[in-house]
Amino acid sequence: MAINFTVGTRFPFTEHKERINRYKENMQLFQGKHKDLFDRYNFNPNSSIYVSLNLAGIICKKSADMLLGEAVQVSAGKVDDSEEQRALDRITTENYLNITNYESALNNSIKGDSFYKVRWGQEYEGQLPPTVDKPKVMIENLAAETVYPEVSPFDKRKIAVFHVCVPVYFSDKDMWVLHVESHSAGLIRYHRYELSVSQTDTYGYATEWQIEKKLGSTLEEATGVSMPLVIHVPNFSTDNWEGQDDLSEHKSLFDEINNRLTSIAGILDKHSDPAIAVPAGLLDTDEHGNVVFNVGREKVFEMLDKDDIIPKYITWNGQLQEAYSELDRLIDNLMVAAEIPPVALGKSDSGTSGATGLSIRLRMNPLLSKVNRKRQYYDKALKQVYVLAQELEKVASKEYSYETVIPVLKFTDGLPKDSMQEANMVQIRTGSKPTMSQKAAIMYLDGKTEEQAEAEIKRINAELKDKAEPEPVKEPPEKLPVKDYAKEWLNGSLQT
Repeated sequence: MAINFTVGTRFPFTEHKERINRYKENMQLFQGKHKDLFDRYNFNPNSSIYVSLNLAGIICKKSADMLLGEAVQVSAGKVDDSEEQRALDRITTENYLNITNYESALNNSIKGDSFYKVRWGQEYEGQLPPTVDKPKVMIENLAAETVYPEVSPFDKRKIAVFHVCVPVYFSDKDMWVLHVESHSAGLIRYHRYELSVSQTDTYGYATEWQIEKKLGSTLEEATGVSMPLVIHVPNFSTDNWEGQDDLSEHKSLFDEINNRLTSIAGILDKHSDPAIAVPAGLLDTDEHGNVVFNVGREKVFEMLDKDDIIPKYITWNGQLQEAYSELDRLIDNLMVAAEIPPVALGKSDSGTSGATGLSIRLRMNPLLSKVNRKRQYYDKALKQVYVLAQELEKVASKEYSYETVIPVLKFTDGLPKDSMQEANMVQIRTGSKPTMSQKAAIMYLDGKTEEQAEAEIKRINAELKDKAEPEPVKEPPEKLPVKDYAKEWLNGSLQT
């Protein structure tokens, strides 16, 4: 469906409004602002007290930690010192892609969609001279709510144009302007529109606008590459381009868990200062003989039969044991639906006492399957990102002339490794033959570079050489002549 930028069109665009609202609500869930969300729909009528448990944040962070919590290894499929490998390492390092990828995975879990943008430019957008801020390939995360895809009329999963739309307020002119970048294969179109505010929230911030007129003419820029410079990564998708997030399907469970916690808290607060019942005749009376007391103020009242009552507090347990049991069942059901096993949460009853790495991996199978589902989309998207970055780098700068390669990506599963178990397995499969050089072992265990590992090996060899060389044999001191004192005494020449 084509995006319409004609005068009178409402922004955000009507066909994308449900998606944008879902993004906002899921972000509130992730941030723990459950009361603000559920009170809007009257899911929980209790306004005096509200207790929430932010399980939504745990679900999203666990998925992102397992998927991209550790850096992806990027290989050109050639020798380590090849020009192509150096290019991939440079692109990864200069863009801090380990952080960029993790943030993308986190937003993907929350919203269901994330977008990479590849561009050539300066990090500070011309605020510093090129000698200080050198132009380079930039890989950035785009906020999903600012991207409005235009799909092919023949395939709803194929995005033909990415419209990046950002409304900006200019205080000096008291005017809202919609800045639009339309990314298609080999071309970027820049256009702007004046907006008028049509709706605000309770705090007075603008939430919806209307296009009033176009500002200036449309500028076009050829990118020199055969793909749009925006890459979409769905969390997982079905029959259209939109991704499915990890939170929307669990909203009713989130609210019910919060409702149960709130009810338990209400019972405990209500009976933290209970009233007391006493036998009749203990309280003061007025001139007419009527008992004078206020239950709400004194927290005490008389019973009529003084012979059958003793002083006691009036309490009610509110079936707290059943409430706690129901809360546990709700949390367990949520974790099952979210594919988060108890061992991933470190629960005491997850059966990890004395367990091996293999048994823990088997217990983590639901989460590993979920992460593997996400990994396939990121493998495809990141390969496209690296190919785009290489192509754009060679088009924008004549300094680079290497061959564009599709990188080989190696993801980790996020689980701690059982080094002893792996070493035993390798020993069995190789017949106790060495599988790692001394240099590789130092680089792996100590995290050193190849040069640092070589220097360490030289120091080790020097120490071994010093220990192997025998110490020089010391010559015994020259013996002094021994005097024959008896002979000298007999001759009378002994000096005393």
